[in-house]
Amino acid sequence: MKIFILAFLSFFCYQEMQAQQVQSYNYNSFKHRPYYFGISLGYSTSNFKISHSTDFIKNENYSLTEAISGPGFQIGVVGNLKFGDYFDFRTIPTFLFTERTIQYRNVGSGVGDQMHRESLESVFFEMPFILRFKSHPYKDRRIFVTAGIKYSYDLQNNSRTRQAENIIQISPHDYMAEVGFGMQIFLPYFILSPQITFSHGLSNILIANKSLAEASVLEKILSRTISFTLLFEG
Repeated sequence: MKIFILAFLSFFCYQEMQAQQVQSYNYNSFKHRPYYFGISLGYSTSNFKISHSTDFIKNENYSLTEAISGPGFQIGVVGNLKFGDYFDFRTIPTFLFTERTIQYRNVGSGVGDQMHRESLESVFFEMPFILRFKSHPYKDRRIFVTAGIKYSYDLQNNSRTRQAENIIQISPHDYMAEVGFGMQIFLPYFILSPQITFSHGLSNILIANKSLAEASVLEKILSRTISFTLLFEG
């Protein structure tokens, strides 16, 4: 994540110095296009928002339950349809490879004792539907904000495995709200759009299983993801 951000800032500073020397009008090559396509590459961190059940207070097994973020990589295809000069409708079908972890501490264990962890590896196919508002262009750059909803399907979901009755089960289907911001940089042959997005689950993805001690102390699990993405469009 730090490498991506550092590379973006270095590139932006270089482009700014170039723009001060030679005035650029790359924006004019793209402003009349009603639609365009591209690809996206990104890094993300994902975790869960956990809500405990009433059994958590009464249980005799665990004194702590928390979610741990895991890294992820994503690649997608961009489709953009313009509505006037300042609004776009966008969809970016994406494959996201990520890992999330739920950590437990046994009752009576000390701070230095070993934790019990449940790691969930996932391969998501995501289909977002996004509305984007853009600022007026200035020196071949314009900032933007985005908002939309996203459907996500886990192609590697653990609820279908043979050992599903012995592990926490997560629904393969998820619906999320998504907001973000970024910048368009108009280059001679394509538009570079670095952006940061925040996604938050709208539906409970925990599949109830009261017979499993780890699952019995959980009431609700929501997905959360932060992504830094580079989009190449034109």
